[in-house]
Amino acid sequence: MSTTALPADNPLDPNSAALGEQAWIEVIQRMDEVYNDLLQYEVALEEKNAALEESQQFIESVLAAMSDILIACDRHGVIVEVNSSLCHFAGKTAAELEGRPLYDLFADNTEQARAREVFARFGKDGVHDQEFFLRAGDGSTVPVSMNCTPRLSQTGKLMGMVVTGRPVGELRKAYQALRQAHDDLKRTQGQLLHAEKMISLGRLVAGVAHELNNPISFVLGNVLSLKRYAQRLEGYLDAVHATVAADDETLREVRRALRIERILADMPALIDGMIEGAERTRDIVDALKRFAAVDKMMPEQVNINEVIERSVRWVVQSASAKVAVDVDLPSDLRCTGSSGQLQQVAMNLVQNACDAMASRDDARLRISGTVADGMVRLRFADNGPGISDSDLGHLFEPFFTTKPVGQGTGLGLSISYTIVERHGGKLTASNEASGGATFILSLPVQSQ
Repeated sequence: MSTTALPADNPLDPNSAALGEQAWIEVIQRMDEVYNDLLQYEVALEEKNAALEESQQFIESVLAAMSDILIACDRHGVIVEVNSSLCHFAGKTAAELEGRPLYDLFADNTEQARAREVFARFGKDGVHDQEFFLRAGDGSTVPVSMNCTPRLSQTGKLMGMVVTGRPVGELRKAYQALRQAHDDLKRTQGQLLHAEKMISLGRLVAGVAHELNNPISFVLGNVLSLKRYAQRLEGYLDAVHATVAADDETLREVRRALRIERILADMPALIDGMIEGAERTRDIVDALKRFAAVDKMMPEQVNINEVIERSVRWVVQSASAKVAVDVDLPSDLRCTGSSGQLQQVAMNLVQNACDAMASRDDARLRISGTVADGMVRLRFADNGPGISDSDLGHLFEPFFTTKPVGQGTGLGLSISYTIVERHGGKLTASNEASGGATFILSLPVQSQ
């Protein structure tokens, strides 16, 4: 006897309804699980996309900030990505560069062939600091120091290469600037050392002048006293000889033998010479003391004529070459200021003229002056080679000098210019049409 199975949803089966409801519940639960998994996958995907975008932005910002050029190529040498530095260098957009062969960037066929040979030879080892000539956007050829690194897949397969480069011209300019700065620093160090020596010398001169002042004053005082005593002794001897008997032949013989008349005649001149020498020494010591104190602006009545005369005498006497100096100044020129500082200016102008004319046998310096509108214009004109046009605009700049290294600090005219401005005057330089240089020193003078 055979039987026929009833379907699960047979309404005659009392368990069919319960089984169908359970199946639907399981289906719904599975759907919920799948939906939750999909939501989790979507959240994870969004997080990874955000991280990927952040990484992409970071890489783009790094590439944009790079001053070196960067090129990413495939294994056939075709450009797939560049940075903004290369676009600026080549004068093209990224779209114009991408898809082109890397070797099109090189200057000519020779450079392209050399680059192919170098890149092929080093292969996976990469290229380091190889200099090539690339064609810039303006058409010029620029030396570029290039590096090449292979780009590999996770399995080690060659996918392409990354090329970086830096224009060597910029490096050379930076090196030259660094070297120039180093040379300037060395020169400035030497000049400052010389300036410090000059400060020490000024202190030494001030000390020596102070020490000399006392014995010179002592000598001068004694000579003046001796002059008065000599006059008294001469009067006394005249009186003695007048009272002695005229026929005292012995006394007259002694007088002739000792040449008393000649001694009495020479004594005033000898004493006057000693006084003049002592007074000149005193003046020199006084001038040295004022000159050593040039940093102290002590307003005083300055006799410009004496300043010029003293400066010419000191410089010309110590000059290595013979220089003829003609001085033609109005009498009794006076101004208010520092005698030591103005003497420093005058000595510097005279010294520069002597140095400029050192190679001439007929060296001549003419110092003349005119007064107008309360100003005196002192003109220092030499017959030297003059000043080049390129140097005229820099004469009064600190540390600028046309003299050989070790013979000039470049501070003399700069300091002189500052001193003259401080006294309300002006210092200028020019060339004469007939040859030679001329410095004009203008100072306010006091009305007589």
